[in-house]
Amino acid sequence: MTKQELIKEAFLARKQAYAPYSKFKVGAALLCESGTVFRGCNVENASYGATMCAERTALFSAVAAGERKFEMIAIVGGNEFEFNEVNGYAYPCGMCRQALSEFCKPDMPVIVARSEEDYKEFTMKELLPEAFTL
Repeated sequence: MTKQELIKEAFLARKQAYAPYSKFKVGAALLCESGTVFRGCNVENASYGATMCAERTALFSAVAAGERKFEMIAIVGGNEFEFNEVNGYAYPCGMCRQALSEFCKPDMPVIVARSEEDYKEFTMKELLPEAFTL
């Protein structure tokens, strides 16, 4: 799967986001080593601590389905409501970075995108250089 195809999957996930409070909709697409893609969206809650990020939604869905090895993740998000473009980059929060580091290799690509053509690429290690591990 290409980076652009995975970004497109993230935009599809973003369409399902539930963000009535922040209006900041996020979608993530996680590519498994098996070739399966798991989508996730942010799901807000009136009790903000109960809110779940798109990245962890995708990761936890994949793990619940038995996946444990991942190749790449694409993340899109913002206040704009167009299908295939947002006005900024949505970087994973600290909790998402830590959760991903539990299963993802330090060199796994993390793509943050504004569109299929406008994206930045990092590794997990770049985003979380001193991950907590056992």
